[in-house]
Amino acid sequence: MKVKLNGKAINLEVRKVSGLGKYFGLMFKTRNTESLLFEFKNWKTASIHSFFVFFSFLAVWMDEKDKVVDFGIIKPFLVLVRSRKPSTKLIEIPINLKNRQIMDFFVGKRKI
Repeated sequence: MKVKLNGKAINLEVRKVSGLGKYFGLMFKTRNTESLLFEFKNWKTASIHSFFVFFSFLAVWMDEKDKVVDFGIIKPFLVLVRSRKPSTKLIEIPINLKNRQIMDFFVGKRKI
């Protein structure tokens, strides 16, 4: 999937989730799991939580053309995290060495 931010683009490998996967997301998984793609039927200010996610991850909210509308690093066990703008898609990307290039793209180079 090609994601666009500030005139730049990056290809991300993601697994689309549906059904119960939308409720569980990264819960009970390890930091080395795959990135997850959530698609919404309507534009919404999507909110998530990080209960039972034992590692930080990057949340990227996008529009229907895969242009980033908001993103942020989510810490474990937060009650509520909401995008600042409506979106139609969300990607949850575990912060790990495999995803270092993705983290550099979104937040710049720094120690993970």
